[in-house]
Amino acid sequence: QLQLVESGGGSVQAGGSLRLSCAASGYKYKPYHLAWFRQAPGKEREGVAAIDRDGNTRYAYYVKDRFTISKDDDKVTLYLQMNSLNPEDTAMYYCAADGALTLRASAYNYWGQGTQVTVSS
Repeated sequence: QLQLVESGGGSVQAGGSLRLSCAASGYKYKPYHLAWFRQAPGKEREGVAAIDRDGNTRYAYYVKDRFTISKDDDKVTLYLQMNSLNPEDTAMYYCAADGALTLRASAYNYWGQGTQVTVSS
């Protein structure tokens, strides 16, 4: 069964940057669609960015022009480069796979355990 493991989270000051990674393993077929979601305490999980096997991307308006999603097909690893971070970006960030090019969480079947991102002002 497909397994996803996120890494790269941490604590940064506002204006800083972080790069998240999500390594996939245990798959029979490489996942076609990959995405990042986040969930802050007391809030619903929300989509951040998604990418399909052709490299087409979709971003949430609240991260567009600040975050960049990318992937390494050989390593089957997903990345999220996050720049100009602000305290509102503080959340647990999750990797998801095997859905569609969408930011709807219900479309994805596989999820990682998450990596915490904390941005201080």
